[in-house]
Amino acid sequence: MKQLYIVALFILFRPGTATAQQESMNLTLRQAIEIAQENSPEAQAARHTYRTAYWNFRFFRANYLPSVTLSSTPTLNREINKITQPDGTNQFIKQDQLSTDLSLKINQNIWFTGGGSLFVKSTTQRIDEFEDDIIAYNTQPVVVGYEQSLFGYNSLKWDRRIEPLRYREARKAYAEALELVASQTSTLFFNLATAQTNLDIATSNYASADTLYRYAEGRYNIGTITENEMLQLEINKLTEETNMMNANIEVEDEMQTFRSFLGINREVHLRVVPEDSIPQFEIPLQEALQYAFQHSPEPDTYERRKLESRSALASAKANAGLKADLYVQFGLSQTGNKFADSYRNPMNQQYASIGISLPILDWGRGKGRVRVARSNVDLVDTQAEQGIKDFELNVCKMVRQFNLQAYRVTVAAKTDRTAERRHEVARRLYILGKSTILDLNASITEKDTARRNYITALKTYWSLYYGLRSMTGYDFLRKAEISCVVPKP
Repeated sequence: MKQLYIVALFILFRPGTATAQQESMNLTLRQAIEIAQENSPEAQAARHTYRTAYWNFRFFRANYLPSVTLSSTPTLNREINKITQPDGTNQFIKQDQLSTDLSLKINQNIWFTGGGSLFVKSTTQRIDEFEDDIIAYNTQPVVVGYEQSLFGYNSLKWDRRIEPLRYREARKAYAEALELVASQTSTLFFNLATAQTNLDIATSNYASADTLYRYAEGRYNIGTITENEMLQLEINKLTEETNMMNANIEVEDEMQTFRSFLGINREVHLRVVPEDSIPQFEIPLQEALQYAFQHSPEPDTYERRKLESRSALASAKANAGLKADLYVQFGLSQTGNKFADSYRNPMNQQYASIGISLPILDWGRGKGRVRVARSNVDLVDTQAEQGIKDFELNVCKMVRQFNLQAYRVTVAAKTDRTAERRHEVARRLYILGKSTILDLNASITEKDTARRNYITALKTYWSLYYGLRSMTGYDFLRKAEISCVVPKP
């Protein structure tokens, strides 16, 4: 039903459906959230961010899988070059040759040995000497080799610890982003509701003020009210007329902001319909903390930052000390003037090399980098510890506020009804001449304030509700974890 509703809504909003009158639509908070989570720019940005994290994770995993590469670098050489002769002399000799090669290589990174790579390759080379019409082949049917940087920084090992955590963080962040969209939607929803309430109040007050002014004209003509009271009623009428014009502008501004957030590009007149009732339930504090640490990306963020700081320290230590590069390969090799001859009776070949680098005098650069990295580890640990404490305190604060907010909404609703009744009584008494204009104005102010406070209480309630959903990843109303449809890559 949700998908059918969204499809129907966007058919309504798509270009080409304009009518002679401006389109209008009533929206509940739930309907607005469904539209925002599907089509708002914030939701689309969250989906793109998740897709980026997904492909980064796929790239990370591919580093631990075998790779197969086919390569070739044909070279045509027609020039005069200085060639060293067998007796050691150099001569300028004209060369006219074509060199072609084809290599197939299978490579496998080995993370647990320190970041080395094991490879198997097969290579064929051919040289065509056009001047002497000579063809020669050199083949390496099978070559097995291994290369590794000794005592170096093992990026593969650290990536195995960091990247899965980063991807898990991204999944949680996407679910959190959708709930934050819901929270922001509720805020903008009630901003528009407040503006519409102000317009309704101003319209009602203007009609009432106009009626009272016309009624007072008759009383003034017969001398039952003073000129000062008559002027006060006229001021009330003009004030409410100004309030009504200002409220119209406020409604248009809030409506435009809300349409933009929902991703609606048509000039559709939106009328929000807040629910008068709210669910009555309380959130257990310890349960909220448990779900927050389980589903929020924030703890994973701090853990990832700690691992990244330690990875940077390991890199600084590796670069400051002894470095050695090992390369070994074993295989078969043969040459021949014919392609088939180059595969007959292949000979063994071995190659091994090791390069060593030890800094003797670097004026403390390596040591300085290590100390900076170690200091950064301590800094990140301190920030992570404080961040986790702040996160926990924030959850506790929001839970306490939410559990109290339901009662505040109830009180605000009761105050709203009482103020409305009180205004009706004050209005009747004034018409009967049994109260003053000051009492009437006070009742109008109390009525308007109570109505606005009720809308504000609803706004705070739903903002806290969806804020807690984003932090905990749990729907305490339905007692279920929030399921999030992961976007397709």
